[in-house]
Amino acid sequence: MAKKGNRQLIKLRNKNTGTFYVSQKNRVNTTDKVGVKKFDKKTGKHELFEEEKIK
Repeated sequence: MAKKGNRQLIKLRNKNTGTFYVSQKNRVNTTDKVGVKKFDKKTGKHELFEEEKIK
């Protein structure tokens, strides 16, 4: 059974390398897609990770 509430699991994925992080967001306060600069282990740099749905 899924949790009830405002938190939603999202996958933050780098489009270039395919590296991803799993995080949560508040679906009431943040209705737009999230883009976050995080460290990419494959390139060794901070790069843009964009939100995707977890399947």
